[in-house]
Amino acid sequence: MSEVELDDCDGSGADELRRRFDPRRQRIDLGRAPLLRFVIAREPGSGRWLLLELQHHLIGDHTTLEVMHAEVRAVLDGRAHELAAPQPFRNLVAQARLGVDAKAHEEFFQEQLADIDEPTMPFGLSEVYGDGIGSHEARRMLPQALNDRLRQQARRLGVSLASLCHLAWGQVVARASGREQVVFGTVLFGRMHAGAGADRALGLFINTLPVRLDLDGTGVEASVRTTHARLSELLAHEHASLALAQRCSGVAAPAPLFSALLNYRHNTPALACEADDLLSGMEWLGGEERTNYPLTLSVEDFGEALGLTAQVAEPVSADRVCGYMQQVLEQLAEALEHAPNRPVRELDILPAAERSYLLEDLNRTAAAYPSERCIHELFEQQVRRAPEAVALVHEDDRLSYGELNARANRLAHHLIALGVKPDQPVAICLERSPAMVVGLLAILKAGGAYLPLDPAYPSARLRQVLEDAAPHLLLCDAAGRAALGPEALADLTVVDLETAPGLGRTAGLEPGPAPLA
Repeated sequence: MSEVELDDCDGSGADELRRRFDPRRQRIDLGRAPLLRFVIAREPGSGRWLLLELQHHLIGDHTTLEVMHAEVRAVLDGRAHELAAPQPFRNLVAQARLGVDAKAHEEFFQEQLADIDEPTMPFGLSEVYGDGIGSHEARRMLPQALNDRLRQQARRLGVSLASLCHLAWGQVVARASGREQVVFGTVLFGRMHAGAGADRALGLFINTLPVRLDLDGTGVEASVRTTHARLSELLAHEHASLALAQRCSGVAAPAPLFSALLNYRHNTPALACEADDLLSGMEWLGGEERTNYPLTLSVEDFGEALGLTAQVAEPVSADRVCGYMQQVLEQLAEALEHAPNRPVRELDILPAAERSYLLEDLNRTAAAYPSERCIHELFEQQVRRAPEAVALVHEDDRLSYGELNARANRLAHHLIALGVKPDQPVAICLERSPAMVVGLLAILKAGGAYLPLDPAYPSARLRQVLEDAAPHLLLCDAAGRAALGPEALADLTVVDLETAPGLGRTAGLEPGPAPLA
């Protein structure tokens, strides 16, 4: 334990203490025991003492913290003599080494993961070797009514509440990664098969292992039962190596198998601090924990209540992730109550407010505009207002409104000379380029109706569109020629905007013919 002075701090002493000993900037030396530090300081202006506890995850987990805090309360209450003898951590080491052999672990994970050949990376988050910098945390308690409904359904089905939450998180991961076969890490308690007294032992017992879920057309109730079975089978391998599990998949190193975690944990409400008379005068100011994974959701089970804690790397919002999980849990409860055969893939992750924002607010495009004017006429008005303003940027090319208009005018007069008449379809098949925009404007200026063809489409599809629309004229480039093929071009008048004199991409920018109405 060490004591520091906070005389020069400006603001909260607790915040200053956190800043000074931020583990993302001040590392705990793994070569020096113990990996547990305490810092105390008197807060300027208030007279109260602050205590900061720093613990490396290598020596402890969530249960370790609760056991340690319970022992501190016992000592303060004069009950130190009642504490049981410490349980040696070596018992876990022996259990892990002498338990299920590596071959059995390998067979299990090969059966689960052999056909998974792509990483599951929700929101595109792929950096699984981070240090927590840039991550944000959000917490929320779920409505009591939802908690009660979920627990009732778990009891009805004879499964754990954790199984329902794993299935719900799997749907969030599936929707956020665009996959139906998803893999994410689940944090295992590690004390189920660690021997007698493991529930009171200090040390790192937890382990992270992959769980694979299929969020497909299977009914919701059947998916819950499958999820429960897979988690039950996984418990027999809770001390397996994550590296071994990943090698059993089809994802080649060094790519990660997954980038999202779910940690379902049982908590003592409020760390049993507020109600303790013995701790009167003490105040819990909060805690912080981090993993190297970019997306972690902890389900906090308080026995009769449920909470969510999300830690997410930028730019994804941690609060939105909590919202997605709550929405799926509500949909899951509803489906289990009224439509147990509903396909699990249909569970929606979007809360009503976000769905409305995406579908309605972002699409409010109604605006007053001169409906009596054609598009090319509105464009020409802008040319007159600001001919030197930049109208088009493509890679290193920049065209002003005046330059773009001049090119479109030259091509429009050329099209009129080739016989283009009002409403006559003119096909255009070019790669994205300034020439494509010039071509579209020129067709409109000449009075034609443009028929867009994407050279990336299959040739058979492009030829089908040509046969149906029957244009007599085609604007194209090399990519368009290749996509359509010589047979499709045989009966068309073709204008190649890359090679036509005075119309190509490198054509001069001298003033063209007068604007066309």
